[in-house]
Amino acid sequence: MKAIVINIGNTNIRFGFFEEDHCNVSWVINTKPYHTCDEFFVQFLTLYQYYNIALEDIEKVIIGSVVPQLTYDISKAIHKIHAKKPILVDRNTPAQIKAKSKQMGTDIYANLVAAHMLYPERKKIILDFGTALTVSCIAENGETMGVIIAPGIITSLNSLIHQTAQLPEIELKRPKSILGLDTVSCMQSGMIYGFLGMVEGFIDRINEEVNENCFVIATGGVSHIYKPLTPKINMADRLHTLKGLYYLGKNL
Repeated sequence: MKAIVINIGNTNIRFGFFEEDHCNVSWVINTKPYHTCDEFFVQFLTLYQYYNIALEDIEKVIIGSVVPQLTYDISKAIHKIHAKKPILVDRNTPAQIKAKSKQMGTDIYANLVAAHMLYPERKKIILDFGTALTVSCIAENGETMGVIIAPGIITSLNSLIHQTAQLPEIELKRPKSILGLDTVSCMQSGMIYGFLGMVEGFIDRINEEVNENCFVIATGGVSHIYKPLTPKINMADRLHTLKGLYYLGKNL
């Protein structure tokens, strides 16, 4: 089966072209500013052409969203392009796991589904470095063990920059040393190592609470920055959430 999977987030909209359970192509566009249905229509068609995706080959379009005001316009644009309604998945979509909370976001649910499908042998922790930093945990039998929601690193960095008079915008990357000697490296150290300490602390406390050394997956836009900095993260996969949405919509 060939499918387009769309993850509508607060900061970015990520697309994936799946062929027989493998994501062969992925791309990202900004969520804001919001666009009209017609603007999405033109933008999506242009990207399809750029990535050489033939419309007639697409059997399904699967959408997961945490931005309700965008879901309608994007769904309408997809319907206009493919002449078929997209499959909308959320925490109520049947899967081999159960979302215990009625407040669980679609992205967190998809992360848990992907972790359960891809790494079934042990308890898993999924770190999602998105607009918010979410940390979710799932047992071998598909039982949802709980979730943590904290401010995201980009959200925190933007707040720091916009709420101060003299701190500049910076590139988010690992500084040469933890103690900086200029404003940029000082800020980079605070953002990188501050969040690294928080993430490692979450992992340690969860492992202690569930009495197991969990397998840890990192996903989201800046996950690749943190994977090399700590042995506590076992796997970095930017497409992890997309894979969960694919599994949710695959048999619908």
